[in-house]
Amino acid sequence: MKRSTTIILAGAAVLVLGGGTVAVRTSRGAGEGGEAGVLLARRGVLVDRALAVGTIEPEVEISVKSKISGVVQRRYAEPGDFVRAGAPLLEIRPDPTPLELAEARRQVELRELDAANLKKELERKEELRRRELLAPQEYEAAQRSYREAVVQLQMARERLQLLEKGRVTIANDAIESVVRSPIDGYILEEKVEVGDPVVPLSTYQEGTVLLTMADMGHLLFRGTVDEIDVGRLKEGMPVEIKIGALPGAHVTGVLSKISLKAQKEDNATKFPVEVRLDRVEGVTLRAGYSANAEIIIQKKENALQIPERTVTFEGDSAWVNVPGPDGKPQKRYIRTGLSDAINIEVVSGLRDGERVLEKPTRDVK
Repeated sequence: MKRSTTIILAGAAVLVLGGGTVAVRTSRGAGEGGEAGVLLARRGVLVDRALAVGTIEPEVEISVKSKISGVVQRRYAEPGDFVRAGAPLLEIRPDPTPLELAEARRQVELRELDAANLKKELERKEELRRRELLAPQEYEAAQRSYREAVVQLQMARERLQLLEKGRVTIANDAIESVVRSPIDGYILEEKVEVGDPVVPLSTYQEGTVLLTMADMGHLLFRGTVDEIDVGRLKEGMPVEIKIGALPGAHVTGVLSKISLKAQKEDNATKFPVEVRLDRVEGVTLRAGYSANAEIIIQKKENALQIPERTVTFEGDSAWVNVPGPDGKPQKRYIRTGLSDAINIEVVSGLRDGERVLEKPTRDVK
């Protein structure tokens, strides 16, 4: 019987509260001043920053290509390996079509015939020249034709050798099917597998990208910053980089480039920026790491500051509430300076350690 009565009384209390007006007041905890809603003006470091979102990338990324066609026969290095300039990366086995091989062999035969005929012609004209029966110009023309035929024959033989063996030496320059590293750097990504066909790089075609390389000693942060902040940025500003995959890493840099042209991202206007990173000891930075760059626009080491939420702005004026002699809030006009959107500098109007009151809360009805 008692249990039923208790339930009915509790329900009645709820109905009474539901029919009336409930006053709700947000309560703030005790502030730095030791009292609820009271804060102290304190000195400390105040930094105005702009945020850029992007990735860590090498300054220069190179696409390695082949100068001869064929298929990938062998690879000498793997992604992640560091290689010196001139070290072998891949070997390309020539894979000419039967028609290409037949044409190259026939070209050698034709050039041999041309050279043999022109050599006989030159010998006849040499005999006529000794007898003084031939003008010097005709003899010189015969010499030039023979020399050209010899060069054409050599070119045909070199082309055939390149198709058959994949290597040839031309004027002491070795042309081979082994693709070598153009720089000292790391292999970032391999684009082909053993057995894949390769299109050579030439004037008329881009060629197959075999792999990408980069010097990981020169890294950049590339990202975008909101148009609201870009007008406050200048090249040379210091930057602190936060990398999600390396929460304990301390990475710094210098703002090196601000794009003159904006780009749209999710209906927002952003400006691309680049940050040249300082060398980091004890941390391995990898291409593609997601990162946030905090660009330091202005920094003050010993700024008197209070939470910006306690300041009321009216036109060109700003004021806060401070405890009066009678304990009631008293308006105090101040002059503000640097802000980081959480705390704001007080240039004049308050002293270090002086108490500031939170703004009064509103009743929600």
